[in-house]
Amino acid sequence: MTTTDNIVFEIDNKLDQLVKKIELLNYINPINIEVEKERFFQSKFTKNPNFKYPKVDFDSFKLQRELFALKIEDIEDDIIRKLYEDIIYEYSGLIECITTIGQGKKFYYNSLKSFGTPTEKDVENAKFILHFEDEIDIEKNLPRFDVHETEKLFREYSKQYDFSYEIKHSDKMSAIAMVLSNDKTLVLNTNHTFSETDVNILTNHEIGVHMVTTMNSLRNDLKIFSHGFPNNVETQEGLAVYSEYMSNSITLSRLKRLAFRVIAVNSLEKGYEFKQTFKLLYNNYSLCKENAFNITLRVHRGGGFTKDYLYLTGLSKVYSYYKNEKNINLLLTGKTSIEYAKSIKYLISNNYAREPKYITDSYQKNKNSKKTIAFILDNLA
Repeated sequence: MTTTDNIVFEIDNKLDQLVKKIELLNYINPINIEVEKERFFQSKFTKNPNFKYPKVDFDSFKLQRELFALKIEDIEDDIIRKLYEDIIYEYSGLIECITTIGQGKKFYYNSLKSFGTPTEKDVENAKFILHFEDEIDIEKNLPRFDVHETEKLFREYSKQYDFSYEIKHSDKMSAIAMVLSNDKTLVLNTNHTFSETDVNILTNHEIGVHMVTTMNSLRNDLKIFSHGFPNNVETQEGLAVYSEYMSNSITLSRLKRLAFRVIAVNSLEKGYEFKQTFKLLYNNYSLCKENAFNITLRVHRGGGFTKDYLYLTGLSKVYSYYKNEKNINLLLTGKTSIEYAKSIKYLISNNYAREPKYITDSYQKNKNSKKTIAFILDNLA
């Protein structure tokens, strides 16, 4: 190992020790969702929820100071040094997000810095999707499986992959399922009764991509593949929704849900309160109150969480990336992003990283049979 190698791995290990607790999903989900939902409905949608959040269990000031004290100027390789510069700024932004959760506009502005907000084009894409009429398979959308039955279905699906992970249940989350990468854990929402469509979408999304990239990242000595490259959220969510598309699991209803998230995030920029975003979805777009609440919750949690628009923009970028005959498997190396594809190739070719062992099953063959969805993806601006 060269001197340069030693410096890179030394900085990477120090960075790993510093950012182990920076898992935004551990802190962003309110701990009193059900109580506040009931209160909001009883008020006839007039009183904004008062959400409470898990306590942050690290010293953010000390962590920021130690983060910027890392001597990345000692890395002689320009490409690798620039990558670590970008990553440190990315992690610094996430620390600011976590420490301001529940502080209204302060959190919203930090969210803007880390995740951005929809462009006019993004909003137009969302509205384009919403013009299409739903094609609902009533039988597949019936709530059928409780959290224990759903866990069994996830375990059955996962047999095709040569890795193991933990499954936990929680009643304190806004999503119906999510992967916590740092813990190699899938969390299922105990308050949700899952349909066949839910299971098909979530297995391909959460296990087929999020757990696959988690496991591939652990095969790399550089921990940045586990903690994430800058803008990895957009690419990772894009890859996950693309897996839904390739497996023929995605529905127009699901695509519309992603479009509604863009509309809801856009409402933050307009200064909407929780109740205003809810009424926009409930009254203007005729969503049922449960769906309107859940989308509004996802977007307003923390004080204004803009991340949700990235599912649709990520899908569009990944779809375009694949159509241009790019190597999509490269993006499965870890928590990577399209913008750093050349850096990933460079790290692999210089023996800093390994080719992904686990490949998303749905990427092997395009099983999509829904012409409307293919048409939509081909025509996103």
